[in-house]
Amino acid sequence: MCLAIPAKVINIVEHSAEVDLMGNSRQVNIDLVADILKPGDYVLVHAGFALERLDESTAQETLALLEEVAAKGEY
Repeated sequence: MCLAIPAKVINIVEHSAEVDLMGNSRQVNIDLVADILKPGDYVLVHAGFALERLDESTAQETLALLEEVAAKGEY
């Protein structure tokens, strides 16, 4: 099973973005995202690629669910 995780865009340089991925800073490729991104946007990240832009409420809800599952050890 593959899992994509919401991340907040911190900075953008050409074809990549620095994102906050659950408290960790990562560089991801943004070429697959059709929308124009800006710092503060949320993206869905898998294997080093941003796949799509998410609205903040969906991103926060998904992150809360992931944290809940991790806290229970149900993964």
